Order: sequence, then C-alpha cells, then structure tokens
Amino acid sequence: MEILLVRYQSLLLDQAQSRYSLPFSLSFHKHFEPKFLFSGYKFCFSGRIWKNPFDKIKCSSLEQGLQPLPKPKPSRINIHEIGKTHVEETKVKKPIEGICRQIEKLVFYGRYREALELFEVLEIEGGAYVGSSTYDALVSACIGLRSIRGVKRLFNYISSVEFEPDQYLRNRLLLMHVKCGMMIDARKLFDEMSDRNLVSWNMMIGGLVDSGNYMEAFRLFLIMWEEYSDGEPRTFATMVRASAGMEIIFGGRQLHSCALKMGVDDDVFVSCALIDMYSKCGSIEDAQLVFDVMPERTTVGWNSIIAGYALHGHSEDALSMYYEMRDSGAKMDHFTFSIVVRICARLASVEHAKQAHAGLVRHGFGLDIVANTALVDFYSKWGRIEDARYVFDKMPTKNIISWNALIAGYGNHGRGSEAVEMFEQMLHEGMRPNHVTFLAVLSACSHSGLSEHGWEIFHSMSTDFKIKPRAMHYACMIELLGKEGLLDEALSLIRGSPFKPTANMWGALLTACRVQGNLELGKVAAEKLYGMEPEKLSNYVVLLNIYYSSGKLKEAAAVVQTLKRKGLRMLPACSWIEVKKQSHVFLSGDKIHAQRKEIHLKVDELMVEISKHGYVPEERTLLPDVDQNEQQILLYHSEKLAIAFGLINTADWVSLQIVQSHRICSDCHNAVKLIAMVTGREIVVRDASRFHHFKDGSCSCGDYW
Repeated sequence: MEILLVRYQSLLLDQAQSRYSLPFSLSFHKHFEPKFLFSGYKFCFSGRIWKNPFDKIKCSSLEQGLQPLPKPKPSRINIHEIGKTHVEETKVKKPIEGICRQIEKLVFYGRYREALELFEVLEIEGGAYVGSSTYDALVSACIGLRSIRGVKRLFNYISSVEFEPDQYLRNRLLLMHVKCGMMIDARKLFDEMSDRNLVSWNMMIGGLVDSGNYMEAFRLFLIMWEEYSDGEPRTFATMVRASAGMEIIFGGRQLHSCALKMGVDDDVFVSCALIDMYSKCGSIEDAQLVFDVMPERTTVGWNSIIAGYALHGHSEDALSMYYEMRDSGAKMDHFTFSIVVRICARLASVEHAKQAHAGLVRHGFGLDIVANTALVDFYSKWGRIEDARYVFDKMPTKNIISWNALIAGYGNHGRGSEAVEMFEQMLHEGMRPNHVTFLAVLSACSHSGLSEHGWEIFHSMSTDFKIKPRAMHYACMIELLGKEGLLDEALSLIRGSPFKPTANMWGALLTACRVQGNLELGKVAAEKLYGMEPEKLSNYVVLLNIYYSSGKLKEAAAVVQTLKRKGLRMLPACSWIEVKKQSHVFLSGDKIHAQRKEIHLKVDELMVEISKHGYVPEERTLLPDVDQNEQQILLYHSEKLAIAFGLINTADWVSLQIVQSHRICSDCHNAVKLIAMVTGREIVVRDASRFHHFKDGSCSCGDYW
C-alpha cells in the first residue's frame, strides 16, 4: 500500500506541475472574476512564489480611464465557507478524478496489472464516485488478464457504491464474467438483468458454447428465438458451433435451413461454421457444397475444408485442396501450414513437408510457435530428428508441446541419453513437465535401456511434481524391466499397480516374453490380451505364433477356428518408400511394380552379398499380424523390396526412409543391418513399433522391438 501511495503522490505532483506551470506571457479569460481570489493564498508560477499574483500585472483597461467593477453586494453566505468548500472539493474530487484518468490511460496502453493495482486506491477510499468510462476500462483490464480476483473486486465495488450501470456497461460486466470463465456468476448476472438485448443473449449463449455446455446453449437460444424471432449471423454461427460440438447433424441442418430463410447463409462466419460442423458430423460432402457456394473464400474457409478432409482420413484430397488454395492466391496463415504438416505426417511425405516448411518461412510465419511445433513433431516422427532439433533451436519461444515433441522424437529414434538431456534442460529453463512429458522421457529410457535414469524419473513424478503415474507410464517401466530380462519383476509390477492392468501393460510384457523367449509367460500375457481386446487381430496372431513355437498345435488350431468364426483375416504386410515426391508401395512377393524384375534381381544380389557376412534366412519368424504365406516368400518381404527399389533409384549418399505397416520381422531386421553395412547406406525403417536406424551393421533399437 505504501508503494501505491508513493506512486500516486508522484503522479499528483507531476499533474500539478503540468497544470499550474504557466508561460511567461499571461492572459486572462474574459469571464475571470477576481472576487474568487483571496489574498491569503500563495500561487506558484514558474518556480516563483507571490502572495498576490496580480501585483505585477497592469490592466490596460484601467489605464485607459475605465471604471473598476462595482463592489459586490453583501451575501448571506459566508465567503470563508465558500473558500473552505472549494478547498475540500479540491482535496477530494480532484485526486479521485486523477486516479480515474490514470487508470483509463494505463488500460489504453495495455498495462492492465498496473491499472488494477491503482484501483486499490479507490477501494481504500471507499464510496468514491467513479464514472462509467473508468469502469469500462477496468472491465477491459480484467478481461485482458483473465483475472477472476479482479472481476470479484470490481463487481463488489460497483455493488458497494450502489452504482446503476447502463445497458452498455451491464453487457460489458456480463462479458467480463464470460471471458474469465465465471459462467455460474455470469448466468446469475444474466438472469438478474432487467433489460436484455440481442448482445446480452449472444454473450451468454456464446459463453455456454465456449465452455462446452451445448444443451443449455440450445435451450437459451430457443427462448431467445421465441422472444425476438430474429437472429444475427453471429448467433447462427455460435449455434452451429454448438451442433458441431455435440456432433448432431440434425440440429445443424435445421440451423442451416433457418440461416437460408433469414438470408444470413452467405455470411463468412456462418459458412465457415457450417463447413466445420458438417465435417465433424461426418458429412464432408455437405461441407464441400457449403464451401463451393461461398461468395468469398476466406482463409478460414479454406482451412476449414482442408481440416475437414484431413479429419476423415482423405489426406490426398486435403493436400490437393491446399495446393488449390495456394494457386488461388488466397492468404495463408500459420494454421494452414500446421494442417498441411500434419497431413504430410500421415502421408509420410517428407518432400511435401519441406515445401510446407519453406512456405511457412516465405509467408512470414517462420517464428510461429504452433506451426514450428508441428514441424518438430513431423520431423521427429519421420526420421529427420536433426531437422527437428534445428527447427526447435530456432524457435524464439517454446511451449510444453514443443519440448514433448522433441523428447519423444529422441526416444523413438533410440537416442535416450539425448532425450534425458533435453528433459533436464527443460526443467532447468523453468518449464513444468506434464504426464505427456514423463511418458516421452520414460519411453526413451525404456527404448535405450537407461534403467537408472528411468526409475529415478519415474519416482520423481509423484514425489517432486505431484503427478500420479498412469497405465502408460507403468507400461514403459514394464518394458524397461523386460529389456533387462527381469520378467518376474515386470509381472510383479503389473500385479502391484494401483489400478487394473491395461492392454498396454500386458502388451509390454508380451513383447518382453517374445524377445526373451519365455513362451509360458508370453502365453499368459497373450491370453490376457485375448480377453481384453477380443476383436484385435494382432492378439490372436501373437498367441497363434506362441502356440506354434511351443509345439501346442491343438491350441493353435483352436485359435485359427476362432479367427474364422469371427471373420478376422490376417492382412499382408506392406512397405512404402518416397522417391522424387512419389510414394511406391510394395507387398511381400510383389509382382506388380513396373521395375519388379530389377527389384527382385537386386534383392538376390543383396542376399548373396550379406550371406558372405553370416546371414542365414530364418526358417520361422514370429510376425505379429500376417498370415503364413509370408513365410513362403521370406526373401521377398515388402521391406526388402522397398530397400532394393530405393538403392536402384537414389544416389549412393542418400539415406533411405522406409515405412512398414507391421512390426518388422526378425529375419528382415538381421538382413537390413547387414545390407546397411555392405552398401554403406543409412536405412531408416519406421515400423508399427518404433524407428530403426540401421547403420554399419547395427540398429538403434538394440535388437529389442
């Protein structure tokens, strides 16, 4: 409080100096009346103190012989009381007005916190008169800071001085509560409003939609419609958003019809809301129809339709719409590029992502946190971890999602030490981790076998950061134990978990059993998964392979019969590689590709070459979800064909990026390690489990996947 008073005293001093310092040549207003001047006052002009400031001034009218003004008649009012009242008003009203003006000025320049601090002076004075413009400024300060405490202070003050706000200020107070998320208080204020206009209704309905209370928003909308039978474009756009949130296309269609009848369907906000609603409700065709009839295709409209196609898995169509948007000359924003980068991540198209990255920089969004975080995530997921780190380091500001994306990227690429290093750097810079951060760093520790770091970080979750470990965190620790061969300890961790074991936890144990060759415990884990996810194909196939390997043919036959009864079919594995912006897809034993003869010949040459270094094809390999025909074409598995195609069609110094739809089999894993060694190439395979960086005869996964 002392600081506020000192600050305020200095403010008053500055105002006094600016108000009462006069220039050298003085002139008087024609209505100036000397009778209000008292000889007992001292006046300060330009640093000099005079008892009577008029002693030094000559009046030209008197010199010309004009008579002085007559003396005023005696008044019943004591002149000393008038002077006393004038002084008291100066002492009380002037400082309050000064504070109000300063509050408004601080808000005008965006210094909201200082404005609310200065408001404390008014609160301490108590009962001081404050104008509507000052209340309006304080409302803006509370909204700008999203300060719930500020809202309560301001509202309590207005109530205490019994100030009666007008319609505009009542709406502003309602908006303040809505923007600060105080929906219960906002609803109470709305219900108590004696006079509500469309602005009031729109604010309340919009607040309910933003807070996810869609049903109540619809109820209020129907009440408003009965009262006004009219609606602004903003109202329809808000209610269409409510339909999208509830994913109810019937209500959205009715609102669309209503908007057509009211003639507001061509409003850009209504059109964009309709595109988003139809997309989220599963009707991309209707979304396209709305987009086609838009009188003006804005950036938001383009973004909405592109995001709609991407949402429904039509990645190629979404990318095509992006290029159409670019060619039309429409303005692109950071959201446009963020969507495109995510589409490229789904398509595994590094070249298209690079083009989007270049466009991002070219359009002035090179420092945008959202778009750059999407790039970090993309490069991390598709084998370009160095590019991801480069983008990350160039970001002027980073949020928790940016850190999580890079830490997870290092973990997926088998670079656990660097993931732990980034985690520690994040803590050093004051960024608080969340449960996703811990999942990323624990997964990195489990992939790289960093047992000591993993357990230390796992225990710090609850002790240092008060974050309760979830099932996925336990799955990472089970994998960490499994990698060390501690299967009994892993089983104990599952049974001792504070919640019911999940499929991810049993799946981590099953992977450990498969790698470590513990078929008995693996059967237990597979049967648990069979009961928890009866429609998931891979659980049956893993169990089938375990039965085959342990010689239990009767049990294996029962699993096959179950698969036939449920109509589940084991799918062939496929791999694809992008060369010169074109994706080439291969199935095992592929005989369709235009270069099939060259590819098979190249595979044969590679098999001969790696046989000199000890490669022996495996007679049987455990595949997670492919049929037995895969075993008959072992030498021509899809990943081997894709690698051969890449070696034929790229320069010797180019690394190969392969995407595999299934978990890579152990035979191909051994073969690719040797192919990378004899060709001198770096080969990156992204399978259903993780990244495998093959280089100089070794793999980043440490032969555990």
